[in-house]
Amino acid sequence: MTTAPSPPPSATRPKVSVSDPALSSVIQTDVAIIGGGPAGLMAAEKLSTKGWRVDLFDAMPSVGRKFLLAGRGGLNITHSEPFERFAQRFEERSSALAPMLAAFTPDDLRQWCLGLGIETFVGSSGRVFPQEMKAAPLLRAWLSRLRQQGVRVHTRHSWQGWTEAGELTFTAPVGSVIAQPRATLLALGGGSWSRLGSDGRWAPWLQERGVDIAPLRAANCGFDVAPTGEGRDGWSEHLTSRHAGQPIKPVTLTFTDRHGQTETRQGEFVLTEAGIEGSLVYAYASRIRDVIERDAQATVWLNLLPAHTAEQVLAELKRPRGPRSLATHLKSRLGLHGLKTALLHELLSKEAMQDPAALAKAIQHLPITLLRPRPMDEAISTAGGVRFEALDDGLMLRAMPGVFCAGEMLDWEAPTGGYLLTASLATAVVAAQGVTRHLNAGT
Repeated sequence: MTTAPSPPPSATRPKVSVSDPALSSVIQTDVAIIGGGPAGLMAAEKLSTKGWRVDLFDAMPSVGRKFLLAGRGGLNITHSEPFERFAQRFEERSSALAPMLAAFTPDDLRQWCLGLGIETFVGSSGRVFPQEMKAAPLLRAWLSRLRQQGVRVHTRHSWQGWTEAGELTFTAPVGSVIAQPRATLLALGGGSWSRLGSDGRWAPWLQERGVDIAPLRAANCGFDVAPTGEGRDGWSEHLTSRHAGQPIKPVTLTFTDRHGQTETRQGEFVLTEAGIEGSLVYAYASRIRDVIERDAQATVWLNLLPAHTAEQVLAELKRPRGPRSLATHLKSRLGLHGLKTALLHELLSKEAMQDPAALAKAIQHLPITLLRPRPMDEAISTAGGVRFEALDDGLMLRAMPGVFCAGEMLDWEAPTGGYLLTASLATAVVAAQGVTRHLNAGT
């Protein structure tokens, strides 16, 4: 048995340092990190900075694929709101995550980006973005730093669990590869976007070893609507053929959660073939999902004219319209047209459309009944995962000494807006600290 050679000097290293499996099928290292997303990369950076020998394994042909795809429309890295409010965005897991977020705050994340040569700015919504708005420059700079620090990245290495002797086993293009680390850090993501590597396949392997796992569920996802007619699921063919994929804005969405708390937010969402999705829907997704799990359905209420009072809407609808059509009247008097008008026709009876009082009420209090979240693999992120109760303060599994977890595979969820990335990186920082303590203790 031989161990993999040390990486060459940085001047001669390839762009991403990959082990040469032809030299050996057994890799001995201080730390094996499984998962090449943001959490795995941050853990690799922190541990290699401490001088530990780090090998990072990922099943995909390159690392950071979900990170790159998420950043195509503008990489939202964190949020600028006060830390106390930021830490509350993680709902039931806010108290568990707060000390980890304090160890790597949103401000720390911005300084870290600056250290990579990536300047950031605060958008009008309070969200923080790289100056260039893209993920690729940040990832290139990050991989360059890891390469300089001696991190060895093994792509196309699909983790298959543990051998009977407790070694890590992988399938790779050349066959089976065994890793013998002093500590293992799992950063395997949740269960969404499986084509990019986050498939949740790890959950039963940990459960078999006594690790408490909360079931994975869709988070930051769209929802299917209840049938609206024509004997088919979801929207009518008439509506989807003309408007699927279109945004509806500005609107407010009101929802009452399972605790009886009602909240209203303004924003926009998108009509899909089966229902609704988009930023305004994602803001309520976890609460909508929980009500559906309890009641088999949930109802959200739309205000299609949030800038108008109820009195203004009713007054305009009562105005004589003469020979003009209702559609022309709605457009000229209230600015309602396109998808907003189509939704009213979809959800109201012909009688209600002709009744000014009923129509005025519906325009500002339009119910949409939701039946189910979209499939988990379509979700931006997932809820569930390794429960914090199964971990110590350093994110080491109590049932598996020497094995640590970080990132979205932990049991927490958050809305979009930079919270997901920040928490993934913060948990990686804490897990890396835990690994260092474990290695220094020599256990």
